[in-house]
Amino acid sequence: MLALTRKAGQSLMIGDEIEVTVVEIRGDQVRIAVSAPREVAVHRKEIYELIRQENRQAAILPAGLDVNEILGLMGEKE
Repeated sequence: MLALTRKAGQSLMIGDEIEVTVVEIRGDQVRIAVSAPREVAVHRKEIYELIRQENRQAAILPAGLDVNEILGLMGEKE
């Protein structure tokens, strides 16, 4: 992990396309702005973790379902 010291108005770059700017420092809170290409997802970590958890849950087959059976059914529809 890289730890940096920045003041309000200062930025850091991640690669060539992502810029993180310290917008405001108030007490123990820091407001930051992230400038990134549209194809780069930017989330707060707690939201990112929820998305990952939901994706893992969606990938679990319910009991009694056979993936080969499902794939066979999909092939019949085409």
